[in-house]
Amino acid sequence: FLFFLACIFIPFNKILGAVYSSRQHLAFLSNQPCHLNNYGRLQLQRSSTSLPMVFDFFKKRATEGIDQLSKLSDAASRGELGKGLTEAAAYTAQTNRAFASGLAKSRAKLLNDLDNIVNNEGRDVLEDLETLLLQSDLGLATTEDIMQEVTSLRLDGERFFSKQDLMAILRGKLLEALRFNESSSKIRFASPLATDPKKKLSVLLLMGSNGMGKTTTIGKLAYRLRTEGNQKVLLAACDTFRAGAVDQLEIWAKRSEVECFTPSETAKIPSAVLYGALDYAIKGEFDTLIVDTSGRLSNNDALTAQLAKMKRIIQKRLSVEDEEQDGKVSPKPNSDVPHETLLVIDAAQGRMALDSALQWNKEIGLTGLVLTKLDGSARGGSVVAISRELQLPVKLVGVGEAIDDLRDFNAETFVDSLLGIGAAGADSGNKTDEGSQLANRLNAMRKARDERASAIPPAKSDVATSSSSSRIPDLDDFVAAEAAIKKKSSNANRKKKRARDKK
Repeated sequence: FLFFLACIFIPFNKILGAVYSSRQHLAFLSNQPCHLNNYGRLQLQRSSTSLPMVFDFFKKRATEGIDQLSKLSDAASRGELGKGLTEAAAYTAQTNRAFASGLAKSRAKLLNDLDNIVNNEGRDVLEDLETLLLQSDLGLATTEDIMQEVTSLRLDGERFFSKQDLMAILRGKLLEALRFNESSSKIRFASPLATDPKKKLSVLLLMGSNGMGKTTTIGKLAYRLRTEGNQKVLLAACDTFRAGAVDQLEIWAKRSEVECFTPSETAKIPSAVLYGALDYAIKGEFDTLIVDTSGRLSNNDALTAQLAKMKRIIQKRLSVEDEEQDGKVSPKPNSDVPHETLLVIDAAQGRMALDSALQWNKEIGLTGLVLTKLDGSARGGSVVAISRELQLPVKLVGVGEAIDDLRDFNAETFVDSLLGIGAAGADSGNKTDEGSQLANRLNAMRKARDERASAIPPAKSDVATSSSSSRIPDLDDFVAAEAAIKKKSSNANRKKKRARDKK
């Protein structure tokens, strides 16, 4: 952004020189070579070496920065620098708008209920807030964490939080619930430096019940891998149980412009189709194989067993070493594959999908979640509940019906869109630094809480047992004191209510 602003003050004859001097730094960020062509435009040489970082948020932004810089230099060469700056600024907000639009229903319901809570004087704010959080499908564990934080941060029993205070607490606790290890939140791929076709092939196994949007997600993911990662992608149509499933996947393969391996007369069952697809992918030196599986319920033992068998086939076919058992040498299962086992969940189901997800995680072993149909649901909070209780990261989110509406999941962008905060919120007039302001406000409230806790005098029993030193009360002491204040305040409120009723 600063570079774009600087371009306004750089003389026209030095713009291309500035672009050229910055190209090496941008190439380092994106880990991809770049050069200036004969027309002075900055070009990026895409290669498969960047495949493991296709879904790395910051690295992807660096690559996009090179593309935008190229467009900017092109506009400057035509004498349209102002127009180029406008287009670059519009592109920066594209992802935020997609999340804000997809979470519109969830955000409208949550903020409307929050306004009602803050504006309803004389009611029990804590009780209403707890009801709101549970109705938003945030889950019991997250709701309890938020309520405990709200209780401990209150100054006294008579004062309630402002809306901004509540927003700061909600934002902080939701981010804590969604943030996982950085490496686990990205799609994992095979090493692009491998020369062995078995080691080079990435296998992504997608599963879920019928109607969750699994096949659609596969098509959108294949499109992203081909266009953004320059990958050679193969789809495996292993859903042989549902009528029309193979045809549907073939349609998505054509839309994404990738190949699709389908059942044949000699390979009709899912395991046979998968084995043939693995052979074809290895011989064809494909970069990624995406496997479509039959829609299933968690209580369908036969289909679950079929899925476990498919996972074993992948591990044996991509074995890179042998083992000896009972005097016989056989391929040793490769535990590093499939690289991803993703469960596709319809966001509209909310927490109803949690029980099935828990069972599949136990039987198969999941590595991440894909949330679909987020644009048509008012249950965006279910993302928090499901991810937290499964202890699995959400890796991809479907926010629309278009082929490019499959987005990388970013916890901060998601939470800000859900709460209508900053640039990710629905209101374009929101301040871009609103998120950092709320984070600072939460830190200030927590600091004040700790100072109040340390100022509480020690209990008499502690003074009697230790006259030389006083014990510093911990958070439990503070919560107990807050509970006593709350009880006293509640009694006072009841007296006021009786007086009003009598009057």
